[in-house]
Amino acid sequence: MNDIETARTLAGALPWLKTFHGQIVVIKYGGHAMIDDALRKAFAEDVVFLKLAGIRPVIVHGGGPQINDMLSKLDVPTQFVDGRRVTTPEVMDVVRMVLVGQVQRELVSLLNAHGPYAVGVSGEDAHLLTATARSAELGLVGEITEVRPEFVHTLLDDDLIPVVSTVSRSEDGATYNVNADSAAASLAVALGAVKLVVLTDIAGLYRDWPACEQFVSQIGPDELREMLPDLDSGMLPKMEACLTALDGGVRRAHVVDGRIAHGVLVEVFTDSGVGTMVVNES
Repeated sequence: MNDIETARTLAGALPWLKTFHGQIVVIKYGGHAMIDDALRKAFAEDVVFLKLAGIRPVIVHGGGPQINDMLSKLDVPTQFVDGRRVTTPEVMDVVRMVLVGQVQRELVSLLNAHGPYAVGVSGEDAHLLTATARSAELGLVGEITEVRPEFVHTLLDDDLIPVVSTVSRSEDGATYNVNADSAAASLAVALGAVKLVVLTDIAGLYRDWPACEQFVSQIGPDELREMLPDLDSGMLPKMEACLTALDGGVRRAHVVDGRIAHGVLVEVFTDSGVGTMVVNES
């Protein structure tokens, strides 16, 4: 791209800069973008760009591949039910260690390579996320019952990028593993975010996968609700999160292909985007 094309690209982003300036955008970071070095670097650049452009990003991260690796190294058995990890006390210890002690620190370090911008917090900090058991079958898997967003607002007001691990506490002090898609949606609602962006490892939502080769670029919440029973276990929590966000007042929710470098910027600053947008038609 030459200088003229670069200038045209930047000018094309102007309407979106006006729209989102000063607004909170919650981004759920996960999937392939977490384990590929080039994509990790590109994601950090995208987030810092958003901040320097006047947008207020909040990152909520998963860590499934890293948790799987550590569980394997420690010979701790693990299994999934409907896309969610069954979490025994032994698994919970590993989840907490990996999410708060490894994944979060790595992302904070990537962001802070560009300046003193990012700070890591967990759902346990300042009682940010309160959870209760989702089901007896899933063990220490939590479902969020309350979000106290004041702490995150304080960090944003201090010109920082909050990086949130989703380890959460219950009212009686127990520790729960909360799905990062669900946590990102609940936090987006509580913060009054203008947009929720969820990174995933496919191009977008398909109406009839694998028979249909073209993903859905835009869909309304009513049609999406009808599709939920037929979605696979990997996509189901992400689309449920999009619906939670819209039901709670977030204007738009996006499932973005995290395998594309700088996909977050393309989604935020262009008309075309790189995934599926869930938006109320009215």
